[in-house]
Amino acid sequence: MSDHAPAHPAARPLVALFTAGYVAPYLLPTVVGRLGATLPLSPTQAGLIGSALLLGSAAAGFVLASRIPRHGPRPLARLGLLLAVAGYGAAAATALLPLVVAGAVVGGFGSGAATAVAASGIAAQRDPHRTSALGLLSVSATAGALYLLLPRLGGGHGPPFAAIALVALLAWPATGRLAGAPAAGGRVGVRTPAWRLPYPRAGVVLAGALMLWSLAQNALWGVSGRIGAQQAGLSEVALGLVFAAALGAGLLGVTAASALGARLGRAVPVGAGTALIAVCVVASSGARDPGSFAAGEILWNALYPVVLSYAIGLAAALDPLGRWAVLAGSASSLGVACGPVTGSLLAERAGFPGMGLVLGALLLAVAAPLTAVALHAGGRPLVPGSVRRRGGAPAAVLAAVSGAASGPVPRVGAPELTITDVTVAPLPGRAPPRVLLRAPAARYPRLGSGTRVRSAAMVSSPSNPAARASRSKSAGSV
Repeated sequence: MSDHAPAHPAARPLVALFTAGYVAPYLLPTVVGRLGATLPLSPTQAGLIGSALLLGSAAAGFVLASRIPRHGPRPLARLGLLLAVAGYGAAAATALLPLVVAGAVVGGFGSGAATAVAASGIAAQRDPHRTSALGLLSVSATAGALYLLLPRLGGGHGPPFAAIALVALLAWPATGRLAGAPAAGGRVGVRTPAWRLPYPRAGVVLAGALMLWSLAQNALWGVSGRIGAQQAGLSEVALGLVFAAALGAGLLGVTAASALGARLGRAVPVGAGTALIAVCVVASSGARDPGSFAAGEILWNALYPVVLSYAIGLAAALDPLGRWAVLAGSASSLGVACGPVTGSLLAERAGFPGMGLVLGALLLAVAAPLTAVALHAGGRPLVPGSVRRRGGAPAAVLAAVSGAASGPVPRVGAPELTITDVTVAPLPGRAPPRVLLRAPAARYPRLGSGTRVRSAAMVSSPSNPAARASRSKSAGSV
């Protein structure tokens, strides 16, 4: 697929779900700020409500990671959107603190369910990085428009919650293009994939690093409104303009990342991008005038979705079934959930500049393991003559067999094909198929630059002429 090719139609409902799931964390500064201003809550208590919302989102990912292949994406996506509309709508319609908290948690669980389904589907796409970049483009544009619109809708905590519920409602029609629940018992002859995850150590390291990475980002994001108002002297309208401009810069950053694609791999964007974000966090938290604050926020938000898109693509590359993408996304949501209260506590104990120094040091610390995972498991191209195994998964073998039917050859750099185990039952009245378990290496020609395929498995079938020809030629050696 070309880097500039239009989005595949199958990716559009995933982008819509991604937007519905991620818009709540993007609007977190406004949600937390308005909760503290309109309800009898301290800044720390308002941050705790934001954390409760995001904990519900993280819990949804951990609960649904193994259930999406079993129940199908469409029912779970619709359940998530329904919970998001009901929860956020209830929180917007009442000023009773227990109902606001309950609505935020229920809505957060719904957002997490939508995000989990989107992450699982993105991992199965032909180009996960491009699809995740499109999702980040969509959510950045949506959140930027809402930051411009919400100050004109009056004060109170109702408009932000209502806006998130409306985005979830607008994503509902897209679920009709997702796959429904699988038939009872599944397809005949196809075994359900085991839960064993490939790249277990790399996946755990990636999930833990993303949790700390997201915690540092959202610790600052959760108190950015307070920094701008109290330390930089900006009004709410001016803050909305700064945040909208920052999210607009995020649009440009994700567009550049989508155009760049995999030309630099994943290690450089993830590692160097995280280090630059650490510098921006320190600069933004220490800003004492509107210009410095706006510059730090805009540059930071331009880099944040770029690194996030590559991190999502890295998690998707670890497992084509999307399980690591869901688990790593849930770990990231857990860090996002702990971000607001962490930022509030650090700001109260060390002040805004001290908070920025702590968060910048944390980001520099997690840049190393993120880079290591990208280098170790970022994926090598599948080229002619290569045999590769990932964590014990079936190898993808590209062999030019004499007499075999010709077919399309994957281009250099194409992702490895997913291998599905199929149980073959003999037809009534016919002998079971004969299997050639090992073939002499001399029968296979050289591939690429001197690489020789040593063994291959062939299944002969009466309906396969190439297999019959190969069977007849090798009948004396079996």
